[in-house]
Amino acid sequence: MKTQILPITEESFKISERIIREGGVVAFPTETVYGLGANAFDTRAVESIFKIKGRPNDNPLIVHVHKDYDISSLVRCIPDYAVKLSEKFLPGPLTMVYKSRGNVSPAVSCGLDTLAVRIPAHEGAQRFLKFLDLPVAAPSANISKHVSPTAAEHVLCDFNGKIEIILDGGKCDGGIESTVLDCTGEIPVILRSGLVTREEIAEIAGDCGVYKPKEGERVRSPGMVYKHYTPNCRTALYSYSDRQKALDFYNSEKHSGVNAYIMCDSRTAELIDADKILCLGKTELEVASNLYGKLREGERLAELIIAIAPEKQDGVMVGVMNRLEKACGSKI
Repeated sequence: MKTQILPITEESFKISERIIREGGVVAFPTETVYGLGANAFDTRAVESIFKIKGRPNDNPLIVHVHKDYDISSLVRCIPDYAVKLSEKFLPGPLTMVYKSRGNVSPAVSCGLDTLAVRIPAHEGAQRFLKFLDLPVAAPSANISKHVSPTAAEHVLCDFNGKIEIILDGGKCDGGIESTVLDCTGEIPVILRSGLVTREEIAEIAGDCGVYKPKEGERVRSPGMVYKHYTPNCRTALYSYSDRQKALDFYNSEKHSGVNAYIMCDSRTAELIDADKILCLGKTELEVASNLYGKLREGERLAELIIAIAPEKQDGVMVGVMNRLEKACGSKI
């Protein structure tokens, strides 16, 4: 199979629609990361996503729809706070989990009675989903546990020869995956942190909880349990307060002949003396946007990535730290 990267046009949509309706998968952009999409009504097509990615079959998928799609045909019991949050944040990087009507394939939610629904803000994604007018089940378009893709070339790196089409929507500005919010209870509960923060949600909904997975419990959302976002090289993660220890480790490894890079934000880069730095940027949105790209750059350049956590730990950085810890291990 030859994998093509195609610009977003009516012609590429026609090709992609044929593939989707025949049970195939197509990679497409969102504002966060690229997704690997299949018809959510087609069980065989959904199961092929798990097979292509090497994804555990108990890790639920998110259904993507355009902004005018009637999600009440897919889910039930939409609370008032969810309506308010939708008006504020959608289309955007917020996935909302509801009780499912059971209309999509059970493989999407891995047998759970809930359904995660997302309305991406990326213009190309909206056009694509509107053209299809189907709910599209789509995890991130990367091999399971590898770094998520924020460019069409990242998708090609993981799936060249395994899928037919990658729709090229440019670099994803958001950088980390959507916030996943459980909307099945009296208050919303964050299952996975992302670009829409707990504070922003609580301001609209009145309150917002944060779910803590229990050992042995079934996965309720993508990104909750399994090791994710991992580059194909050695990694280490240090806290901001231990940045000198990170630098000492970097110098020690470098002295031993290891090709090591430090990955950190601009502020930290100014405080340490290292000649090989993967700089994530200055603001929290820049750090989120650049994280996966720098991890992929690092695995291409380095034998070892030594990540130093940002000093700021709240807001969007909660989601960034979630990805850093899963990618590079717990802080040393």
